[in-house]
Amino acid sequence: MWKAIISLRVSVRRCKVVRVWWKLDGRRGNTFCDGTPMGLLAAMSSKKPGAHWQKVPNKISSGKTKLSLSAAIVRITAMTDFLRKIWELARPYRARLFLGVLTGIISGLVAPLIIATAMFVYAAVFPSVTTTTDRPPLKHLPTFAQNWFYDARDGLASNLHTHPGAVWAMISLIPLISLLRGLTGYLNVYFLQWAGSRAVADLRTKLFAHLLDLSAGFYTENATGKLVSRVMNDTQALQTILTNVTSVIVRDPITLLGVLGFLFLQQPKLTLLSIVVLPVCVIPIAIYSRKIRRSSRDAQTQMAELVQTMTEGFTGHRVIKAYNLEKIMAEKFRETARRSVNLVMRITRASEIPGVLIEFFGACGIALMLSYVLRSSGARPQPTDFLQLLISLVYIYQPLKNLTRLQNQIVQARAATERAFELLATKNSVPEPAQPKMLQAGNADIRFENVSFNYGEKTVLHDISLNIKAGQLVAFVGKTGSGKTTLANLLMRFYDPTRGVIRIGGVDLRDFSTRDLRNQIAVVAQENILFNDTIRRNIELGRPGATNDEVIAAARFAKADEFIAQKAQGFDTVIGEKGVTLSGGQRQRLAIARAVLRNAPILILDEATSALDTEVERQVQAEFDLLMKDRTTFCIAHRLSTILHADMIVVLEQGKIVETGRHDELVKRGGVYQKLYEMQFSS
Repeated sequence: MWKAIISLRVSVRRCKVVRVWWKLDGRRGNTFCDGTPMGLLAAMSSKKPGAHWQKVPNKISSGKTKLSLSAAIVRITAMTDFLRKIWELARPYRARLFLGVLTGIISGLVAPLIIATAMFVYAAVFPSVTTTTDRPPLKHLPTFAQNWFYDARDGLASNLHTHPGAVWAMISLIPLISLLRGLTGYLNVYFLQWAGSRAVADLRTKLFAHLLDLSAGFYTENATGKLVSRVMNDTQALQTILTNVTSVIVRDPITLLGVLGFLFLQQPKLTLLSIVVLPVCVIPIAIYSRKIRRSSRDAQTQMAELVQTMTEGFTGHRVIKAYNLEKIMAEKFRETARRSVNLVMRITRASEIPGVLIEFFGACGIALMLSYVLRSSGARPQPTDFLQLLISLVYIYQPLKNLTRLQNQIVQARAATERAFELLATKNSVPEPAQPKMLQAGNADIRFENVSFNYGEKTVLHDISLNIKAGQLVAFVGKTGSGKTTLANLLMRFYDPTRGVIRIGGVDLRDFSTRDLRNQIAVVAQENILFNDTIRRNIELGRPGATNDEVIAAARFAKADEFIAQKAQGFDTVIGEKGVTLSGGQRQRLAIARAVLRNAPILILDEATSALDTEVERQVQAEFDLLMKDRTTFCIAHRLSTILHADMIVVLEQGKIVETGRHDELVKRGGVYQKLYEMQFSS
């Protein structure tokens, strides 16, 4: 019998690595994977299906070292893959990215040059009496470099003071080189910000477009505010990597190595004593980077919760005011903000404490060097040389602190950006066909063949079979939750059926591209989404690129031209978010105008008049009658008065078709429809 056994070692629990042992037909083996369900499935995908998992007792410890090594390999592989994704985003801007790297390298090299220049200028402007045996500051350089330095110094020392202008020219070298460092540092930041900002904009655009392409099922499982946070906040971490991290990783190591190399040339023994404690600095970096890794993802989650709370508060402001929920919503926001602040402060502590410890260890190194000098019986360094050493040592600790923060910044940025990459990797549950067929829906029948559909584990539609002739008006009635709107959603392929097939003109919907399919369907819903734009633009969305005359004609057909003419700016009037400045009837007329402009052969009316009063409903219904002419129409209605003239009425109950027929036939039959009719018209 085949068996797979898994053990999760304590030593790598945080990085979620597990070792999978397997045995099959007398052969044994093992593999490593991440501890997520997808990782386990991927690890066992090449093995026999139907495996069951069993936990191994933790007393098995012989493989712990190998597992820790594998954990490191997994981390390196994950980081390599992460950096590869970052590079793909930055590739279009590689010219300026490389310019930023180049100027960062120059800026890093200028730092030791400032120290060397200051020494050179000091030796030339303030010459001291020296002997031929003296080997001040550059004694470890090659002979030709020593000769050049001493000849230049002696020549300048003998002639500078006879030319006062030359003295000031020499002194001005120091601010000029500092200016060079500042300029290269500025260009370093500018070019990296230029590339980073555009890469972030590209990622946001790509992510937004990808989210719009996902099926409606994705949005039922993900809150709007959290998606907004993913697109805006999580992607911002990419700019941190391309600007701060790249700047530090290019400039500061060069500065550090340059200054240390210069010091080793001058005072190798004292420099070595001063930095002997630096390896100890790795310990706090390793400890606190784990804390940051744990907290960063939680911090992004809390930020998403904040955005979600704000989104709910702003979009539901009428309900909040009507029920006096202001304090409750504010308290909810305050509690979420408090948790977010706690996580931010935890990250801040973990980021800054290593810097404090590095400064302390650095001071310990300097103290160790001083102790050595005091106890040494040999010649002590000159005060100027010793001061140069101290200043240079202090100079290297800021780049060193920046490098310690580098690890933490990468961890935070990776935790945030990976959430964005996870969204990009989300597959559409409504896939496009590899070779889509052309759809001609004008004179095509629509067939539902044994269609069933589930929302998760809940069955919404069960074995629906229906034949709709081209040009027919088909009405769907039934209690709330009976599956009426779900049928329309399946026709528009917002979802795919769990079982069964929907055909237009005898062809499976899944053989058409969703774009082609939806181009031939117009929708007027109960709540029509209008955008914070002009009236003209909201109508034009029915067919982008329509002429102004076509927009006006569509508005006139929908009887919307009268109230538009009363607006001060007419068709150029901005109607606010969701058309808040318009009445319900006016919003519905704009939705009708949008559908008229689309001129699609299939029309879906989803309880389009249920929110209107009787008088407005009568006016809008007359417009619908004109709109439905020569179109295959799906009409979902609670008010039976709007569908009395339908060619076929489909009665749904608990996801099943219980009756079909015309109004007169169903009333005479005395079934579910007759009861619904009596309930609405008995009064």
